[in-house]
Amino acid sequence: MTSTSSEQRPLKAADLGTLAVLAWSGESDEDQEDMPFLIGYSLGDTEGGPEATAEAMSALLATTGLPVGGPLVDVARRPSLPVSLLVEAEQAVVAMPHLNAQCAVPPEWLAAARKRGYAYFVITTRAWPDAAPGRPVSEQDLSAFAGAEETLLNAAHCLLPIRSLR
Repeated sequence: MTSTSSEQRPLKAADLGTLAVLAWSGESDEDQEDMPFLIGYSLGDTEGGPEATAEAMSALLATTGLPVGGPLVDVARRPSLPVSLLVEAEQAVVAMPHLNAQCAVPPEWLAAARKRGYAYFVITTRAWPDAAPGRPVSEQDLSAFAGAEETLLNAAHCLLPIRSLR
């Protein structure tokens, strides 16, 4: 009888590699209004490389209750899910088990977030080694990665209500 490595040992934060979140805004297909988007990903920089981080990210999403490749989850309607978004001082902070990542958000993202009261969060199992925290990412590179079928199909998609300290 054989078992997979994810069955043999519990998920450790180190298995995820370096985690990052990027923010941008763009027109929603539904209402043509600006939508605040966030994408969470690993750099794939663990001993096992991108394949190992993909497996770890899948395990993280499964234990969090966010389905990879599944339907859009409205976290406001499922408050028991352990994922949240805090927006304060031009920063967005996403928190979930094994992940606490923050990023600077541009003014247009903040305006869209305030108007909607939530952000569309995509957290993908696909590694993106070229987008290290602190390194600028071009709009073209972000669009190519975030819009790629491989990225989107290997991701959980959710609407995160925005919390603030006020």
